[in-house]
Amino acid sequence: MNIIVTGGAGFIGSNFIFYLLAAHPDCRIVCLDKLTYAGNLSTLAPVLKRPGFRFVKLDICDRSGVFKLFAEERPDIVVNFAAESHVDRSIAEPALFLETNVLGVQVLLDACCSFGVQRFHHISTDEVYGDLPLDRPDLAFDETSPLRPSSPYSAAKAAADLLVLAYRRTFGLPVSISRCSNNYGPYQFPEKLIPLTVVNALRGRPLPLYGDGRNVRDWLHVKDHCRALDLIINRGKEGEIYNIGARVELSNLELAELIVKEVGASCDLISFVADRKGHDLRYALNADKLRKELGWQPTVPFAQGLKSTVAWYLAHRSWWEAILSGEYRREPPKL
Repeated sequence: MNIIVTGGAGFIGSNFIFYLLAAHPDCRIVCLDKLTYAGNLSTLAPVLKRPGFRFVKLDICDRSGVFKLFAEERPDIVVNFAAESHVDRSIAEPALFLETNVLGVQVLLDACCSFGVQRFHHISTDEVYGDLPLDRPDLAFDETSPLRPSSPYSAAKAAADLLVLAYRRTFGLPVSISRCSNNYGPYQFPEKLIPLTVVNALRGRPLPLYGDGRNVRDWLHVKDHCRALDLIINRGKEGEIYNIGARVELSNLELAELIVKEVGASCDLISFVADRKGHDLRYALNADKLRKELGWQPTVPFAQGLKSTVAWYLAHRSWWEAILSGEYRREPPKL
């Protein structure tokens, strides 16, 4: 099986590559990544010289480059993680998110049609559904919930989802889509909430939370996400959408307090800043479809997963310190 993983030098993409190499050692994996600020080639250093693995620095918007790579590799499966994903950045620069998250996906879809790919799996997000009220913990989004994106990021992801489904209907391309809740675990870029809080707490720096910190997110360990993706790609129904969530709901303030306690820092570091524009209140996913059809269950308890994640950042200071200093972009590992 020949698999192209786009965005594989990012957080979830790199973890998925590690998972595939362990679970399916006979697969050939080609990682395509533009290496924007959030793509870190040093993350993939342990596998760069491994037989059956190839890294290609490439923008998914580069049509000729993408088609050339597909002609060389003739992939059976394409898994698309490549995306601009930070909401704040999408508010500051919406055009970049539309270019990568919509037009880049269109390039990949065209290449898949041209080269007879057996499955195009698109990684989406719970944010395409919009938000839920804080006072209705009984509510959760399922795969039939309407799309009500709130930010340029989530709107671009929703547009890509619709484009993927349209290519199935119009061109008969075999596709699937997964929408996951907030991931956490090793190798997450330290602009995201958990690694940012860990790193700042370790350095005794302020821990800024938007508004009053009451916004709720649903947390999923990246290993459980990778297991779900493997099931969907190999056993999931073609043309279907699957939610992936563990129903571990915490307010941002509750999460920050847990991290501070785990690090051994002071809660006095927690501060509140002006709220994000259009800030979603609460996310929650109903993953019953994935559980019933494919037998998936999350296996990493949140307390254990958070503890191991904090321990990973403690043990890998050189990884995130190189990011904070910018060194990771100046001296990437040699291919």
